[in-house]
Amino acid sequence: MSKKNKILFKILNGLSDKDINFSEIINLLQSLGFILRVKGSHHIFYKIGIEEIINLQPQMGKVKPYQVKQVRELIFKYKLNVSLDE
Repeated sequence: MSKKNKILFKILNGLSDKDINFSEIINLLQSLGFILRVKGSHHIFYKIGIEEIINLQPQMGKVKPYQVKQVRELIFKYKLNVSLDE
């Protein structure tokens, strides 16, 4: 299982929302086709065809748990391609 698939699995199973590394979720979202814009500490992701934006801020190298939940909900809602290869 690739590293991206492992982090995706952690996000989708929802059991370790507080243990997701910030850099890993950034790489995952970019692999899913999201475009990144940075403004201060805010990392804003958007993608054509998806109404919502994702706004992430690092907290001691991790992603805030409620933000991981938002990412998970978008992956399920839009049925984003979850078969990633490194």
